[in-house]
Amino acid sequence: MKKYKHMHYQINDKGYYGEFGGAYIPEMLHANIEELRTRYLSIIAQEDFQEEYKDLLSNYVGRPTPLSYARRLSAKYKSKIYLKREDLTHTGAHKINNTVGQILIAKRMGKTRIIAETGAGQHGVAAATVCALMGMKCIVYMGEVDIKRQSPNVTRMKMLGAEVRVVKSGSRTLKDATNEAIRDWINHPVDTYYIIGSVVGPHPYPDMVARFQSVISDEIQKQLKKTEGREFPDKIIACVGGGSNAAGAFYHFLDNKEVELIAVEGEGLGISSGKTAATIRTGEEGVFQGSKTLLMQDQDGQIVEPYSISAGLDYPGVGPFHAHLFKSGRGTYLVATDKEALAAAFELTKLEGIIPALESAHALAALKKIVLLPDDIVVVNLSGRGDKDLEIYSKNGNYE
Repeated sequence: MKKYKHMHYQINDKGYYGEFGGAYIPEMLHANIEELRTRYLSIIAQEDFQEEYKDLLSNYVGRPTPLSYARRLSAKYKSKIYLKREDLTHTGAHKINNTVGQILIAKRMGKTRIIAETGAGQHGVAAATVCALMGMKCIVYMGEVDIKRQSPNVTRMKMLGAEVRVVKSGSRTLKDATNEAIRDWINHPVDTYYIIGSVVGPHPYPDMVARFQSVISDEIQKQLKKTEGREFPDKIIACVGGGSNAAGAFYHFLDNKEVELIAVEGEGLGISSGKTAATIRTGEEGVFQGSKTLLMQDQDGQIVEPYSISAGLDYPGVGPFHAHLFKSGRGTYLVATDKEALAAAFELTKLEGIIPALESAHALAALKKIVLLPDDIVVVNLSGRGDKDLEIYSKNGNYE
């Protein structure tokens, strides 16, 4: 993994992106977080780690993933649109890039029990997959609501040998699954490693996850050099819940101001509807699940329950990486409603023969919201495939 120094947009030695980040944790977890913080960079830098990680990415995950020119989509939007095909990885989403890296860290730290949280189920599947590969016990926390709307992924996790624990508290979605995973870790601090699935949580998780996902932007550079004769697009678009696929897609372009970084949140039924997951648009500064960031909260500082048709975007916070990009003005943060995401998904399916995950469909919806020039090179990070969302697609018909 290459070393890049982004002095303005990367994490500092205190664990902050600008004013966001840090490690706000219970005393019971201090030793665990401190052990990880002091060891993760040296472990990642080890030659044997790099060899094993790269081998798994190539021969198990299936990297590099294609950068596909979307001919018919490009003709419709009168611009050059490429799709970074994270949907073609083993397990069907970008999440596997991170779980492969973290399971190798856990192994080198002598941990024998893995816990994870999941919303859309893709991170849970990716965690269960690497645990099966390494012969380690895996427990995945998942909200009751998400279990019902993402049942194919629940089946996959169980087939892979993971124990899926149903979370019935709160909104019974990703936020609550994360809370339960943290409680588990507090109760099992010695033998357990928590594989967090996004660029959220206490330092060093946001930085560690971004580093593992940065393989996406590294490949985009090399692939564009080959196809377009230059290493950067004019625009790169990705969906954001916690924000790991966007962090990975943006990573190597952070200091290149010629690249517009566009992130899309789930607007749900509308910003003013009370049914939204648009954290950047509606959130305020606060501490949430281990870090200072932007989150949806009421006047009393209580979490406002999020809503999105997409389980992976149904989260009331956002990673400090993205909070900083937004506050600094480096990133452009848009929103897409459920209906707009569904329309974008059906459009891609008809024009390119690709069924995207509902999360990725939000990124595709941005094509109707931005100015596109004929010479623009636009990369949309297709973070996952739509198999898991077929029931939702079938219930919602085709939006023209």
